[in-house]
Amino acid sequence: MSNITAAVIANRNKKHFLGVPAPLGYVAGVGRGATGFTTRSDIGPARDANDVSDDRHAPPATKRKKKDEEEEEDEDLNDSNYDEFSGYSGSLFSKDPYDKDDEEADAIYDSIDKRMDEKRKEYRDRRLREDLERYRQERPKIQQQFSDLKRSLASVTSEEWSTIPEVGDSRNRKQRNPRAEKFTPLPDSLISRNLGGESSSTLDPSSGLASMVPGVATPGMLTPTGDLDLRKIGQARNTLMNVKLSQVSDSVTGQTVVDPKGYLTDLQSMIPTYGGDINDIKKARLLLKSVRETNPNHPPAWIASARLEEVTGKVQMARNLIMRGCEMNIQSEDLWLEAARLQPPDTAKAVIAQAARHIPTSVRIWIKAADLESETKAKRRVFRKALEHIPNSVRLWKAAVELENPDDARILLSRAVECCNTSVELWLALARLETYENARKVLNKARENIPTDRQIWTTAAKLEEANGNIHMVEKIIDRSLTSLTVNGVEINRDQWFQEAIEAEKSGAVNCCQSIVKAVIGIGVEEEDRKQTWIDDAEFCAKENAFECARAVYAHALQIFPSKKSIWLRAAYFEKNHGTRESLEALLQRAVAHCPKSEILWLMGAKSKWMAGDVPAARGILSLAFQANPNSEDIWLAAVKLESENSEYERARRLLAKARGSAPTPRVMMKSARLEWALEKFDEALRLLEEAVEVFPDFPKLWMMKGQIEEQQRRADDAAATYTLGLKKCPTSIPLWILSANLEERKGVLTKARSILERGRLRNPKVAVLWLEAIRVELRAGLKEIASTMMARALQECPNAGELWAEAIFMETKPQRKTKSVDALKKCEHDPHVLLAVSKLFWSEHKFSKCRDWFNRTVKIDPDLGDAWAYFYKFELLHGTEAQQLEVLDRCISAEPTHGESWCRVSKNIQNWQFKTPEVLRAVVRELSIPI
Repeated sequence: MSNITAAVIANRNKKHFLGVPAPLGYVAGVGRGATGFTTRSDIGPARDANDVSDDRHAPPATKRKKKDEEEEEDEDLNDSNYDEFSGYSGSLFSKDPYDKDDEEADAIYDSIDKRMDEKRKEYRDRRLREDLERYRQERPKIQQQFSDLKRSLASVTSEEWSTIPEVGDSRNRKQRNPRAEKFTPLPDSLISRNLGGESSSTLDPSSGLASMVPGVATPGMLTPTGDLDLRKIGQARNTLMNVKLSQVSDSVTGQTVVDPKGYLTDLQSMIPTYGGDINDIKKARLLLKSVRETNPNHPPAWIASARLEEVTGKVQMARNLIMRGCEMNIQSEDLWLEAARLQPPDTAKAVIAQAARHIPTSVRIWIKAADLESETKAKRRVFRKALEHIPNSVRLWKAAVELENPDDARILLSRAVECCNTSVELWLALARLETYENARKVLNKARENIPTDRQIWTTAAKLEEANGNIHMVEKIIDRSLTSLTVNGVEINRDQWFQEAIEAEKSGAVNCCQSIVKAVIGIGVEEEDRKQTWIDDAEFCAKENAFECARAVYAHALQIFPSKKSIWLRAAYFEKNHGTRESLEALLQRAVAHCPKSEILWLMGAKSKWMAGDVPAARGILSLAFQANPNSEDIWLAAVKLESENSEYERARRLLAKARGSAPTPRVMMKSARLEWALEKFDEALRLLEEAVEVFPDFPKLWMMKGQIEEQQRRADDAAATYTLGLKKCPTSIPLWILSANLEERKGVLTKARSILERGRLRNPKVAVLWLEAIRVELRAGLKEIASTMMARALQECPNAGELWAEAIFMETKPQRKTKSVDALKKCEHDPHVLLAVSKLFWSEHKFSKCRDWFNRTVKIDPDLGDAWAYFYKFELLHGTEAQQLEVLDRCISAEPTHGESWCRVSKNIQNWQFKTPEVLRAVVRELSIPI
């Protein structure tokens, strides 16, 4: 206790500054007047690093280093290193300590230097570019100097090319010179015939030709005296060849046993196929040998050893090993199967027969034995022998039945279901082979033996439907659910929906509808029914099970007859996957339950109109008027119906009534557009002037008024209209672009830039305005300004696909691929970028990739008309007629309405009656092939 108290007191009396580092600039003893001093013992490690050291006793190397430093300092401070403006180039205070004041001063000077450097940067860069261009002109590259000579190489003929000598290659030079002197050794027959007359058969050793014959005298070698007999030399050579051939001849028949075709194959088989390290193989052999000796009853060790030898090319050793393993583990079917695999076919049969004697209850061994047989009759015999030993194997019964004809298969299946009465597959296979009455009995027996399987019930329902008993299908499905529930089977909606889909694919439409109707409400909460059923219908449609989806929609509409969203989804489903008659029948029921839904009326009228039944379409619209008086959409649909059928007076009267009862901006716009299309410019302008007074914030009215004035060549009035419209509708992007384009056509490029700049200030981060400004500069030929503006645009709108698509083709050809990769990283699913990449592949003649990317583009955004136009033009140039028709049909069904080139054609008042095919062909004529 006393020790603890003493420690506490000691800590309490301890000064707070002990153990803390001294503050900056602290010198001990200065406060009380003491000054520091140095003794002889302090010289050395106790000195400050910046103090001047005493070098009297320093080693020679240190003195030499000190002398070099002094000389360097003198060099820095001499007159040659001095400048009147900047002073000495060296540092006068390099040895002084570097404190915070110095650091702050250096930072200030660095910031001043950086600011001054930024002011001179543009001038310096321009000067550098000019100097580099001048240098390239004065001293061009070697590649540029010889470019004309390299082009002239195209005119060099093959004969001139072959006569060009190569440095240091005398052998090739001799070969290329056909007139050079050649020396060719003469054959023995020619020598014996021509040397010394016809009868001479000897060669004088002293002659120069004797060196051509082996054993003949050569300078510096001992040679026999006398003449040489060339005939004896030839006979000796023939005798030697006969001896060699006799060594490889058959001793019985005297014929050669060398197979010329298989000789190289045998040589190839001698090459080791394993490319690994031989040391690894040796280690593996030792390990596996140890495993075999330690536990010889372990089959995987024998199998691994045999496969190792097989991989290294020693097949016979592998066979020996696996057979020894079979002797040690006579009951292992894996070893017997591996042995059969390694043996040649004839030996494999004997091995597998031995295996079947030892393990008669192995299904895999019997199936392997059947696979080794080549004749069907032998296979049947094997399977029947196997079924005697294993009568309850479903796999063996199925394999045996597949080899029989239908009559024998039925007899075999009758026996199979007796032996394997719990196999659903065997019962169903037997039912398919039986007649209708017998099939019903078979399925009844199957239900008795397997009361918990749903496939037996659905098969019974399909059987009844196939034989025309439609009324029995629904009863069977209902009874199946009741029976399965009683037997404790959980009813799974997803599994039953899969059964319904399979039933539809097999052609049992009533069966699939009955299944859907029976299980659609199982396990679904009341408040989740609508969304769950919609999801079910979409899932079935995705699986191409249209009858199942139709059954889901029918049940949902029966429960929710007044839900407009379900009617709409069902109508769109019939439009995409049904017939026109089914769509019209559905729409008639829909408008009866939802008469206030305008879109259902309009879909019905459009269906009649597209089928050419204009009076029926008028009748539907008149009924729609009665149910929805003063509806803008119905008024405009009626006007479009009359104008498309050239009933212009009726369209005018309808529009006049609409303006009187429902004076909306769209009605006013359609009225003016009709007059404009019929070239009644004064009436159109009168309507537009009335409209802009009532609806000044509707930008399309100002745009139409300005376009009509442009068409009348009243550019100043059009500019005034656009200016006034921009004051009323400053957020209308097309209005800004129309105004800028008008000034550009007038030649006032500065004003066009100003308008687009004001538009970007008023509507920041709008990519279309940036794109139009860039194109203004490109059309003016100012590519550098356009590139600078593109960089600014991508900084402000980094995810704008329109800008990236334009940026790709602003680059040079080698840089386009890199730019497209950057664009895809930023806008992976943007249709404009995908379209630009498709055009890039087109320009590189990669047609297969181009077609894939076009398909990807129209799949992501089927409403982009430009993509369809480029796709169709591509198929017209590089596709087949079937591919062209496919793209055209897909475009017509998609009915695109957007796209720069598409809108330029479709919005043109001269093309106001164009349908989708006409617009597509007109856009294709305007498009150019990407290069």
